[in-house]
Order: sequence, then structure tokens, then C-alpha cells
Amino acid sequence: MIYREALITDIPQIQVVRHTVKENTLSNPALVTDADCEDFITLRGKGWVCEINGEVIGFSIVDLKENNIWALFLRPEYEGKGIGKTLHRLMLDWYFEHTKEMVWLGTAPNTRAEEFYTRQGWNKVGMVNKGEVKFEMSYTDWVRLTM
Repeated sequence: MIYREALITDIPQIQVVRHTVKENTLSNPALVTDADCEDFITLRGKGWVCEINGEVIGFSIVDLKENNIWALFLRPEYEGKGIGKTLHRLMLDWYFEHTKEMVWLGTAPNTRAEEFYTRQGWNKVGMVNKGEVKFEMSYTDWVRLTM
């Protein structure tokens, strides 16, 4: 198992992972393009992947421009193995090395993702988008959680 920064050449496999999830599925897969992925991992922020035998099985992407977690997804068969937690840590460590601004994310309510972010110490602060739960993480909270 290898964790590393995402590359443009990873985008096709990132898209495969994104489309295999069972929760937080895209209503229209065309809404997240390869160009969007490239923009988020090269200009707006950074991404990380976990690969096994050369296959991307999970990824995370953070957006510095909007102070937002853009994505954290795993292939369903790899859930519950600590991979998401490691991708989450890599992403937030990098984010808070580059800014001390509050970071936020939205995820569907009553999902494993909501439970995951709660367990990772995120604070529920309301709703966003079309009924998603909005979470926030401050620099101070992240430092406290990683000590």
C-alpha cells in the first residue's frame, strides 16, 4: 500500500473510484470532469492517492481557494481499513501547513461519511448545498487532535 501525492495521470483512476462509491454518489457523473480534477490537484489545492499494486483505491483532495475538502473517497471494498483516515491526515496536515484558515466540507446526512468526520473530530455547524451536513475544522482543533 502506497500513499503519495496525486498526479494528473491518476485522474482516470480517481474517476473510477469516485464512481464506485455507494454513498454520496453523483447524481450526474458528468458534473465532475477530468479538467475539474486537474484544476483541484494542480492549481486550487492538492490531492493524495492510496494505491495497491499500481491501482488507485482511494483519494483525497483539498481546495485552498475555498478552504474546502473537495473529495475523500475509497473503493467500497477498502473501507474500514484505516485508508480514509490516513488520506484525511495527509490532506489536513498539508492544508494547515499552508494556511491556518478554517476548513469546511459538506456530506450527505446519515451516511458513513458523516460518522467518519464526526469520529475525526470535525464540528457540525449546520447545513449546506442541498441538505448536506456542514462540518468545520479549525487549525487549533487539528493541532489538539493530532497531539
